Amino acid sequence: MVLVTLLWSTAGVVTRWLSPEMQTEGRFEITFWRALFAAIFIAGYLLLVRGEGLRPVLAAGKAGLLSGAMWAVMFSAFMLALSFTSTANTLLVMSVGPLLTALLARMVLHTPIALRTWLAIGAAGIGMAWMFAFSGQSEDAGQQFGGTHLLGMVIALAVPLASAVNLVTLNKFRAQVDLVPAVLIGGVLSAMVMLPFALPLHAGAKDIALLALLGFFQLGLPCMLMIRCSRHLSAPEIALLALIEVLLGPVWAWLGAGEVPSSATLYGGAVVLLALVLNEALGLRQRRPDSGAAAAR
Repeated sequence: MVLVTLLWSTAGVVTRWLSPEMQTEGRFEITFWRALFAAIFIAGYLLLVRGEGLRPVLAAGKAGLLSGAMWAVMFSAFMLALSFTSTANTLLVMSVGPLLTALLARMVLHTPIALRTWLAIGAAGIGMAWMFAFSGQSEDAGQQFGGTHLLGMVIALAVPLASAVNLVTLNKFRAQVDLVPAVLIGGVLSAMVMLPFALPLHAGAKDIALLALLGFFQLGLPCMLMIRCSRHLSAPEIALLALIEVLLGPVWAWLGAGEVPSSATLYGGAVVLLALVLNEALGLRQRRPDSGAAAAR
C-alpha cells in the first residue's frame, strides 16, 4: 500500500512536465490518453499474466460496472482538477475521502461511526472551508492557473465522493467478485467520454510517452494493487497509508516543477491532515487492545 501511494503521488509532477500547450489547452486529451493507457495496462495483465482474456470483465457483473463507473469519475475528475488548480489543492481536497467513506459506509453498510470520527469530519470541514474561501489568492498561482482554483477544487471533490462509493462497493462485494477488471472498465469509460472533447489530438511523442508512464505506473498498476491490498489490510490502515499521497504529491510538484503551495492550502491542508491522522491513529490504537485480548484468549 505504501508503494501504491508513492506511485499515485507522481501524477502532479509528471503532468507539469507535459508541453505547455498540453497543460493549457489539452486537459481533455491528457485525461483521455492517461485513462486509455491504464485500460491497456489492465487488459495486458488479464491477457498475458492471468491468461484469462476478458472473461473476468463480464464476470464482474453489476458490482464491476458500478466500481468501473466510479473509477471513470476519479480518473477524469482528477486530471481535470490538476489543469485548473495546483497539485496541493487537488490532493488536499481529495484527502477527505476516508471521512466520506466512513459516512457512506454508515448509511449503506450500517458501520458505526465513533465520536472521534464525527469530530474529525467537523475539523476537516473547517480546513476545507478555509481552502475554498481563500483559494486563488496567491499571485503566482493566479498567474499560472488564471484564477480557476475554485473550479478545480470543486471538480476535485468528485474524486473522494466517487472513491467513497467505490470503496463501499469493494467492501461489500470483494468476497464475491474480482473487481480488478473494474479498473479496465473505468479506463475505457473515461477514455470514451473524454475523446469527443479531446479531438483533434495534438500530443507529441514526448507527451505520449509521459502519458503512457502515467497510465501504466501512476494509474493502472497502483489501482490494481490497491484492490489486492484491501484483502489483507483493514480500512483504517489503508486510509492512513493513503495520506502519504497527500503529503508527497505537493512535494514532488514543488521539487520537480517549482509549484509552490499557497499559504491557504498549507493552513487549511494542515487542519485536514491533522484531523484525518488523529482520527485514524486513535482508531488503530483502540483496536490493538481488542486484538491482544483476543490473542490471549
